[in-house]
Order: sequence, then C-alpha cells, then structure tokens
Amino acid sequence: MRVVALGGLGEIGRNMTVFEFGGKLVIVDCGVLFPEEHQPGIDVILPDFTSIRDRLDDVVALVLTHGHEDHIGGVPYLLRERRDIPVVGSKLTLAFVKAKMKEHNINPRLVQVKEGTSKGFGPFNLEFFAVNHSIPDGLAVAIKTSAGTVLHTGDFKMDQFPMDARITDLAGFARLGVEGVDLFLTDSTNAEVPGFTISEEDLAPAIDTVFRTSQRKIVVSSFASHVHRIQQVMDAAHRHGRKVAFVGRSMVRNMGIARELGYLNVPRGILIDFKAAQKMPDKKVVLICTGSQGEPMAALARIANHDHEIEVGDGDTVLLASSLIPGNESAIYRLINDLTRLGANVVHKGNAKVHVSGHASAGELAYCYNVVKPRNVMPVHGEYRHLIANGDIAIKTGVNPDQVIIGEDGVAVDLQNGKAVISGKVQAGYVFVDGQTVGGATEESLEDRRRLAEEGLITILAIVDPDTAKLAEDPEFFVRGFVHEPDDFTPAVQAVERALGSLPRNHSVEQVESLIESTVERWMQRTYRRKPLITAIVVDA
Repeated sequence: MRVVALGGLGEIGRNMTVFEFGGKLVIVDCGVLFPEEHQPGIDVILPDFTSIRDRLDDVVALVLTHGHEDHIGGVPYLLRERRDIPVVGSKLTLAFVKAKMKEHNINPRLVQVKEGTSKGFGPFNLEFFAVNHSIPDGLAVAIKTSAGTVLHTGDFKMDQFPMDARITDLAGFARLGVEGVDLFLTDSTNAEVPGFTISEEDLAPAIDTVFRTSQRKIVVSSFASHVHRIQQVMDAAHRHGRKVAFVGRSMVRNMGIARELGYLNVPRGILIDFKAAQKMPDKKVVLICTGSQGEPMAALARIANHDHEIEVGDGDTVLLASSLIPGNESAIYRLINDLTRLGANVVHKGNAKVHVSGHASAGELAYCYNVVKPRNVMPVHGEYRHLIANGDIAIKTGVNPDQVIIGEDGVAVDLQNGKAVISGKVQAGYVFVDGQTVGGATEESLEDRRRLAEEGLITILAIVDPDTAKLAEDPEFFVRGFVHEPDDFTPAVQAVERALGSLPRNHSVEQVESLIESTVERWMQRTYRRKPLITAIVVDA
C-alpha cells in the first residue's frame, strides 16, 4: 500500500492523504489552507491534485474525518474534476458538505457512515471509530488491505466529559492494536503541549462570568462550525435572560443545519433574527458571528472598522471563543486592539479560560501509542516542529526510531511486509484560489503584489526611434505608491540612454521594454535601495 500526503505535513491546514492499493485510490480529507499576510488577494489555498488528476477514475472513495474547512474546504474543487466520487462521512460532516456543494452547483454522491461500522470500497475495507474534537461527529478511519492496516486518527482529543457525551473510542483503538496496526497516522497539532487537553466543560465558569458581568450587548465570535462552543454560549444566554441572534451567512447556515439534525439544542424562544435583535435593549442581546481569526471580510473585522450594522462601544463585551491559528497572530491582535479602542471589553484565550483546543496534547498521544502499539508511525496535521515532537513521543513509547517517518507535503510512503519506508515524492505545491480563478495566481504574481504593496509602482513611457534605438525625447515616469517625484528620476534617463546603445541592430519592442525595466530597476536599487514594480511602455517614434 502506498500513502501519499498532498497536504497537512508542515502546515496547519490543507489536509489530504491518498492511499493506493490494487490500482485503486482512497482519499482521506480534502481541505484548504487559509492565506497569510504575505499572500495578498488569495482566498484559500488548495492541495495540488496533479499527481492524481489522470487517475481520478481510480478513486473509490473520498473519506472525510470531520466538518472543518481545513478538511472539507477543498472538496468542491476536487468534485469539479470528477463529480461522482463517493463522499464518505458522518451525518453532520456530510450535511456541511452538501450545503457547501449547493454554492458550487454540484450534487455530490454522499455515503453516510457512523462509528462502529465498516464498509468496503474496492480493495479497501474501511472501519470507523468515534473521536472527540471541537466539532461533533468526528471519525477516525482504519484502512485495511491485504498489505496491512493503517489507522488515521483525523483531528482528535480525549475529552472524558465532552458536551455530547461521545468520547474517543479508545477501546476500538485497543482492539485494533491487538489485531495489528502497521501504520499509525496521528494528529500532531498539540504534540508540544505537555499533559492532557482540558475538558470543554471547564470553560463554562469563564463564559458564565462574561454574561454575569456584562452590562450591555455581548458579541461572540467563533468558527461557524464550532457547535459545542455555540451551545455553551446559548446555554449561558438562556440562564441570564438574553436572546441570541446569528450574524453572517456561514454561521446562520451551519447552526441551522446543526439544529435541524439535533446537534445544537436551542432553548425555546431564545433564538431571534438579527433585525429583531437590533430593536432590543443591549443588555438583553447576544450576537454570534464569525471573524475570530481577524479575517478582513468577516463580520467582526467589519464591526471593528465601522463597516457593519453592529456597533460596538463603551460597556460592550466581545468574546473571542476560538483558538489562534498559526499565521493569524498579527491580524487577531490588531482586531483586539481596534475593538478595545472602541471601548469594548475584549475577552479572549489570553485573558480568560474561554477556549480549549480540539487536539490531543502530548499525554494523550503517548496514551494512544501505548494502546495501539503501531509498527510504524507517520505524524500528520502539524507544522514541522509538531511532527518532530509527535515522533519523539512515539519513540519514547517504544516505537523503533527507524520506523517513525517524518515527511513533508508530497512524500510517498510504501507499506510492505509490515515496514513503511519513504519511496519518493510527488508534486504537492500550493494551488491558489483567487476569486473565481483556481491555480492562476503563482508565487511570481504574489511577489508582484507584495512589491506593489511595499514598494509602489513606476510606469515608464518611452518614445524610441526603431532604427537607432535612441530616445526621441526624455521618457515620462508615472509614479504610484512611491515617495519620490518624477523629476527625481532625471539621472535614470542617462542610464537608459547608455543601455539602449548596447542593443543589437535587429531588436524588438519587447527587448527595448525589458532593457528599460531592468536598467531602471538597477538604478533604483543603487540610488534609493528600493525595488518598486517597474513597467515600461515603448512607443515607436
């Protein structure tokens, strides 16, 4: 059996792993990675499907471990390329996927499964186990073939007192361990965190304190899929006599699905629409929205920028009830500062116990290794340091260091005769979604955007004699986002004239434009130590 990681190794997001056996493929998860500040204009980042694109007919199932965007966000883009791939998952996960597919006009072929069951797809037999996470209905999956058994945990933790009373199936893990696990793919996100992740129920006192002490409106920001946290907020609102309104399309949609399927228990009469909430006294209202990661177009950032119907001021409370995703630190702290400047009391993970991770800490991972007793281990879902830390835990529990595989995106691992070895690497670069364009943006185009943002733009209009390659008159410099005036570029004209003298007799307009751009760019670096984006337009004299 071959295992190829197309995402999720060396990053928090873009999770996608391909399993190959007997000429057929099973894919586990197909998520997105959210862009960082150095990737301007990008909406999301997809796994690279290049290595499987000509083999999509061999895919017998796409298995989704749970409904977070970093695991399901890429599904519409994969199904665009083959619409009838069976999409396998739990009830809530598939409900989120189905709603997402409507936006893409795709009617997916959904196969609902539940923990404690097995189902065959081609040469693969898949067995599903309940795992506890920060979203209901998470599943681990055992992938069984005659070449061996692989256990993929998905995202999980070992909360012994979860809100939905659905604990991680350690008994199932242990039973599988007795049968023999040849390769264990484990969540690495919290591998550096000692001990055990605290229980969701431990957050109730801090959330209750927010409601007890707030005198005006409360705005809660969370992931649109965090059903457990929204349940805690609604319960607190009910106890303190407040009405709740959801704000934002994704929040309204997802909580509507969770309520309809019975995953969200809404006390009678507590839920109102946003327009009704606007007419109520502030002390009677809780508004639940997205934007806890500082996303510029989400509701909370728009509130902070006075670009939303919701206004936040003195005496209001903003509760950020979510984790801090690596890479979003600057945006989140900027958001906290902006809301505080408006007079709001901002309660967040840094100053109150209002969020707990959905991922297993080091103690839980060690426990799982001791229960499963895998022959080979491949840490997944984490930055490189997380993978290393997870691998070290496996070694401490007795796994042979030679059988702990630390890979990065694109790594191919072959499992044969009970041993897993790295066999090669496939293309697994970033695929950028820019508006309606998939894959059009490149690192080169992003570099141009960064230069535009940081250094400005200079456009040079030059009238050139095509026969002599001499300037008919001094070129014009049009400057945007650069502090110097066009007159400051007079010395650059001399450099351009000298450079044009080196052109061959049979030159093209493109050669002239390229030479002018490179000459002015070198002059800018020498003179101003700046590298603006330079574009030359040559007109035939």
